[in-house]
Amino acid sequence: MSAEGGTEVLLTVRAAEKRDAGRGVARVPESARRDLGVLSGDTVLVEGSRRTVLKVWPADADVPDGVIQIDADARANAGANVGDQVQVYAEEVADATTIRLSPPESLRDVPDGIVERAITRDLEGHPVSVGERIRLERIAAEPFRIAETTPESPVRITAGTRIVVEGAGSPTTPKTETSGQSNASGGGATAERGSGGSSAAQPSEPTSGVTYEDIGGLDDELELVREMVELPLSEPDLFRKLGIDPPRGVLLYGPPGTGKTLIAKAVANEVNASFHHVSGPEVMSKYKGDSEKKIRETFQAAREDSPAIVFFDEIDSIAGKRDDESDVENRVVAQLLSLMDGLESRGDVVVIGATNRVDSIDPALRRGGRFDREIEIGVPDENGRREILDVHTRGMPLGDDVDLDRIARRTHGFVGADLDSVASEAAMVAIRNRPTEEEARSEWNHNPTVGRSDFESALASVEPSAMREYIAEKPNVNFADVGGLDDAKETLREAVEWPLAYGPLFEAANTTPPSGVLLHGPPGTGKTLLARALAGESGVNFIRVDGPELLDRYVGESEKAVRKVFERARQSAPSIVFLDEIDAVAGQRGSDTNEVTERVVSQLLTELDGLAENPNLVVLAATNRKHHVDDALLRPGRLDTHILVPEPDEAGRRKIFEVTVEGRPLGDDVDLDDLAARTEGMTGADIDGLVRTASMRAIREIAEGIPPEEANERTADLVIGMDDFEAALERLRGQ
Repeated sequence: MSAEGGTEVLLTVRAAEKRDAGRGVARVPESARRDLGVLSGDTVLVEGSRRTVLKVWPADADVPDGVIQIDADARANAGANVGDQVQVYAEEVADATTIRLSPPESLRDVPDGIVERAITRDLEGHPVSVGERIRLERIAAEPFRIAETTPESPVRITAGTRIVVEGAGSPTTPKTETSGQSNASGGGATAERGSGGSSAAQPSEPTSGVTYEDIGGLDDELELVREMVELPLSEPDLFRKLGIDPPRGVLLYGPPGTGKTLIAKAVANEVNASFHHVSGPEVMSKYKGDSEKKIRETFQAAREDSPAIVFFDEIDSIAGKRDDESDVENRVVAQLLSLMDGLESRGDVVVIGATNRVDSIDPALRRGGRFDREIEIGVPDENGRREILDVHTRGMPLGDDVDLDRIARRTHGFVGADLDSVASEAAMVAIRNRPTEEEARSEWNHNPTVGRSDFESALASVEPSAMREYIAEKPNVNFADVGGLDDAKETLREAVEWPLAYGPLFEAANTTPPSGVLLHGPPGTGKTLLARALAGESGVNFIRVDGPELLDRYVGESEKAVRKVFERARQSAPSIVFLDEIDAVAGQRGSDTNEVTERVVSQLLTELDGLAENPNLVVLAATNRKHHVDDALLRPGRLDTHILVPEPDEAGRRKIFEVTVEGRPLGDDVDLDDLAARTEGMTGADIDGLVRTASMRAIREIAEGIPPEEANERTADLVIGMDDFEAALERLRGQ
């Protein structure tokens, strides 16, 4: 029941939280709730050009006053778009005794029982009215329609409501529930499949099914696109009054799978504009003039069906930079230029282009008046990944042990398409791991769940798109796997972990963290292992690039390789770029270095100077010839933290032995203190080799002279004794 004293409130529509899609809720700030005189869970009537009834839930603390958050279905039912103002009243509704649903075409032939189970799970507490659409994401992307209600709408679906689903299947009546009781699937309303037609006029359908609630992690980018696309289509008179021309086009660029196409479809859907999708390669034809004709026909169709959005996917394939050798491409670009310059004659049509190679597009298209704004759709951060996971799992029955926050933290470099693959693969793993016993399998099929182990398997099989050109790994080693080097570990923690963990302290001190760290010291002392352990300790992406890999015999290719490494690292931040053997590509410039090396050093200097503004990206470099590295790279502001990784002392060698022999079957006579004392001058790599040699000798003593099958049965007899270490020491001294 609503509280007394509620009044009308005027609120501005915002997109709903991703997790609220399809739940029939309106989130309002505390001030609006008090003005309305309602409590959380009460119902309110939202009126735009139409009316709909929704449940009230509190908005998050960061939502400003004067805002109401409702999903796409509620916006369609209320006849309002994002940014519109709606009137909101407190409204009491009766409990429904019967609801008749009209399913989408895709469910007309679905076997009886599947729809009913999903409905009984998802609809309890949902307020509905005749003619409205309601979405059940567990079984269909398209919405159902409310064909009839008893009593007259608006009503609230309860545990005792009888739900009839229209369809061609034979009528069936599932197990009846009593009021207040839930079924095995976890829902409340009872349902049955019947026949009959809709009894209400139906609101107009949008042109695509994608809504703002289907896009996670791109709120800022979506707002920029809406500003450029939605306003010119929905309020063209506003631009005429201001005496300016509306924007003519938007270019979306970024790595594959980040949501460029999805944003274009969502905007077209929300402004109720026709959507004309043009795949770049489909335009090209071997016949002269045919490609240009296809583009003209697309614009003509958009003019006739305005307001419209023309979306060019992979626009770089048809609008690359013009040159003397590409006759077809030159003509296609010229045709696009003339059509985009003629916007006055084409009506309410906005052009959106999408590409992951923005630099290859002809510059004439990228000036004002054509593509007026270029918006980067980048790799999502942790909060963005959490939102994307909300979108892709909101219709999935998750187990209690699934922690989406934890998955979001672990998926650096994953774009929206990758996270969609993770969710899909987790569901497939759950299906593969169903119980084999018939009764248990039937019970699982009736009430499936996707658990944490399923997501773990999925994460192991899905590779992040943003990092495929360069190997980005999440090392499984940490500082506990590195013996000794305590001072180096502490310095690395301060350089890398502190900026991520203590951002406010750095802001308060008005200082920036180190942007680069140089590890130097003799070969084999553990420089590479330290870098990998740092990435494992901090849980960020680790991109290892061996210096010589960047060199190319063609002019400009080496610098391009350096730029791409840093570009990918920025996209998948937080990340560590590890340049091993940096002296090979960044030697002292002068008479002794070649032209390629000098250009690579110059490019590295440029990239390092740009890192000051990005605390989520750290560069580590390693060399055993520090004096060969160009001095300009080693000054403060670039590789400004220098860490010596020396040959270990006796205490350090003792710790390295402890780490290296862990998990090995050592004999009781093995004295690690004695071995540490006798290995003076050895590095960590030498000690690792010593332990490996001793282990091989112990294996040889068991396996020598007997068949492999018999040797493998004697694993319990395997012991690495002091005599094996003595022999290994003698062998190393001989080498």
